Amino acid sequence: MTTIALIDDHALIRNALKELINRFDGFQVSLDAANGQEFIEKLKTNPVPDIALVDINMPVMNGFLTTSYITKHYPNVKSMALSVNDDDQSIIRMLRAGAVGYVLKDSETAQLNTALVEVKTKGYFHNDLVTNTLIKSVNPKPSDYTRLPIVFQGREQEFLKLACTELTYKEIADNMCISPRTVDGYREHLFEKLDIRSRVGLVIFAIRHGIVLV
Repeated sequence: MTTIALIDDHALIRNALKELINRFDGFQVSLDAANGQEFIEKLKTNPVPDIALVDINMPVMNGFLTTSYITKHYPNVKSMALSVNDDDQSIIRMLRAGAVGYVLKDSETAQLNTALVEVKTKGYFHNDLVTNTLIKSVNPKPSDYTRLPIVFQGREQEFLKLACTELTYKEIADNMCISPRTVDGYREHLFEKLDIRSRVGLVIFAIRHGIVLV
């Protein structure tokens, strides 16, 4: 059974979500809290959950701070935003804080179920909301690559920067004056090296390690 923590300052929403999620196959709400600080306090006497659904607009300790805290102190807990905020800034800030997905509160029940299943099985949930925000928001920037946990080879870092733009893989190949097959090689090599399975994953890696700015 995958355990869920609900962190939201509205009791009615927490109660409704608890009833809903408990009907999902394989999921159970193990604790709920009105803000990040209350969540931290409850962890002292409750088991650590597998997934934390985090609202953004909360008193005392908001969703950005809460997600950052979870990422730092409980790296095995997967945080996912569940918010009314659909602006790019909120999405990017939550992803940079360590959220592995972002779902709007007016989403259909099936989408929330899908999001939880994908976070459980894949470790992330990237819907169109997240993908579109990332792809249109990143801009290449020189960075200190020596701080990265990997060593780039050849033109991998150049490819990674271009992968964070709206260019297609064929356009990236033209930009780098190499063949599409070579671009495919760079992509697959980075997927394997970084343990990433999608272009969105490459973008998130680049954002988190300062290779590109948002």
